[in-house]
Formats: sequence, C-alpha cells, structure tokens
Amino acid sequence: MEYWLPIIYMGIMGLALLIYVILDGYDLGVGLLVPLADEAEKDMMIASIGPFWDANETWIVLGIGVLLIAFPVAHGIILTSLYLPVTLMLMGLILRGVAFDLRVKAGDHRRGLWNKAFFGGSLIASVAQGWMLGAYITGLQSSTTSLLFSALIAMTLPALYLILGCGWLLMKTDGDLRNKAIGWARMAIWPMGLGLFMVSIATPMVSSSIAEKWFTLPNALYLMPIPMVCVFCYGVIVVALNKTSVLKQGYSWLIFACTVAICLMASLGLAYSIFPDIVIGGLTIWESAASVKSLQFTLVGVVITLPVILFYTFFVYRIFHGKATALSYE
Repeated sequence: MEYWLPIIYMGIMGLALLIYVILDGYDLGVGLLVPLADEAEKDMMIASIGPFWDANETWIVLGIGVLLIAFPVAHGIILTSLYLPVTLMLMGLILRGVAFDLRVKAGDHRRGLWNKAFFGGSLIASVAQGWMLGAYITGLQSSTTSLLFSALIAMTLPALYLILGCGWLLMKTDGDLRNKAIGWARMAIWPMGLGLFMVSIATPMVSSSIAEKWFTLPNALYLMPIPMVCVFCYGVIVVALNKTSVLKQGYSWLIFACTVAICLMASLGLAYSIFPDIVIGGLTIWESAASVKSLQFTLVGVVITLPVILFYTFFVYRIFHGKATALSYE
C-alpha cells in the first residue's frame, strides 16, 4: 500500500485536472468569444453554459484538494512558487462569477460593462492557467528560459480554450451564431496548432529529463501514437471547418470531440513525462506523500466524493443536453 497509494492519488488528481481543463475550458472559451457577438448572441452564449459553468469548477477544487491532503509538501512548494498566477486565476474566476449574474441584475445600462468583465475574467484565468502549466513543466524555476516557456504556454492555452468554446457552441446553438462559431474556430485553429507545435518542440529543450524519456529507444516507438493521434485530430478539425456541410449534417460534435482527444493525449504525454516526480526534478510522489495512515483514511472520503461528483456531472449534462434556449432569469 505504501507504494500504490501515492500513485492512486496522483491518478485521481490528474483525472480531476484533465476533466477541469475540458469542462471549464469550453466555458472559458465561450467567455473569450463574447466580445465578438451581438447582444442577442451574447445572451445565447451565456445560456449555453449557464447550467454547467459553476459545477465545472468543482473539478479544480477536487484536484487541488487531493494535492493538499495527499502531497502536502508538494502542495506547499508548488503553490508558494505559483502564488501570483494562482491569485490572478482566482481573481479571474471570481470576476467571471460576479459578471455572470450582474450582467443582467445591474440593468441594461451596465450590461456592456459586465460583458467586458466576463471576458476579462475568462482571459485572466486562461492566461494564468497557461503560465502555471509552463512554470510547472520547467520545474518551478525562475530562469529566463522558464519565463519564456511559461509565456508561450500562457498564449497557447487560451487558443485551445477558444476551440473548445467554438466546438461547444457548434453543438449547443443554431443559425447565425453557429455560423459565426465556425468562423471563429477557423481563426483560432491556426494559432492553436502553431502554439501546440512550438510547445512540443520547446518542452524537451527546457527539460532534459523529459527529452530523455521521449527520444530514446524503444520509448520513442511506444509513444508515437500520442503525437500521431494529435496530428490526426487536428487534421480532422481543419477539414471539418473547411467543409461546413459535414458539421451541418449531424457532426457538429466533431470539433469538440477531436479537441478533447488532443487534451487527453497531451495529458497522457505529460503524465508519462513527469512520473514519478510531482515537482519535476525535485520531489517524487513518494517523497512528498503524507503518511500511509493519513492516505488510507482520506481515501475513504475520496472514494465517496469522486463517484458523487461524476454522477451529478453526468446528471446535469444529461438533463440539459440538446440545443440551448433563450436566456431567462425569471
């Protein structure tokens, strides 16, 4: 148990953060797209994420909670190093939450202000999350290379969220808004592709341990499906966006599904790259883990909590599936 418990907790934390990136990623993406729509379309975009966005953030709470209870030493090191971007992310998420309600309750004359606040909160949270990921991959260093790499991912992650947001709107809306979402996706797909390519090239350059894992035989052969699946899914997105008849013939889910697949492959690649470290080059999961008795005790709560969150997430998405309807606060 002393060997497997940290691995179990690491898996649960990774799963929670992956689900967060996908679910909160699309509603952050919708928030980034709000300034490009007219007033009626803004309301429909908000309505498309209304039943889900708050619950989506549950997953980051679970992920950080697992980090705290299972790996307290790593929790202290990581959050201390990332204090500023974490604070900015939380401020962005809070601003989104306030703007979501006040864009209507504050009256029509203030709606434009709160629409801008919703966009601003989405942008701040997205960029901060990208910066944190970049800093984490480079081992929480403060070198020039680390800062440049963090800035690169800070620009790439919002582009990924934009594609997730466009994919969500394609599934949830019709008419002019859906046509606009296709146009927005066409503009965002190239920055996303370029950013992911640059990140793929830069990651082994900034971390020798990651380079060794990926570019030695036979590991390179075993890992080949990960980039191949990413390239295939990216190609499917590009083709679908240029053949809109495909999207209008019942395959509107294709953009979202392929982007989710890219997120999944990237997560698997990252997990392989860093294991068994939890602080890259500094601390393994076993060195950082809490005592076995503590892990056994808290595992009971995690085993109860995780299925409950999965159930209500599935339940909410099942209840509110289908196209979004006009926004109403009645």
